[in-house]
Amino acid sequence: MATSQEYTDHVMELLGRFHPVTYRKMFGGIGIYSAESGNILAIISSGDELFFKVDEVNRGDYEAIEAEQFHRMPYFMPPADVLENDAELQTWLQKSVEVAARAPVKKKKK
Repeated sequence: MATSQEYTDHVMELLGRFHPVTYRKMFGGIGIYSAESGNILAIISSGDELFFKVDEVNRGDYEAIEAEQFHRMPYFMPPADVLENDAELQTWLQKSVEVAARAPVKKKKK
């Protein structure tokens, strides 16, 4: 199963209202990157599910709601209705933007 372009476009439009983002296809899913830091801040799984990147600073927010984790990786699913509520989306997204900004920038391969 692959991600749908329709869902990807929808998510990119919503996230782009609050932060400049880009995306790349990866491993059957989509990596969503901060256009500012260049680091990944979210993924869309092959099942068209959005997961935000977490670290020790915001992990507790996801654990408090018993959010689903993406394959033992540092990505968790935000609350189910987050894409329908701009204020909530902005809050959850901003925390992942901050996670991406804290992450070391990977050097591009030559």
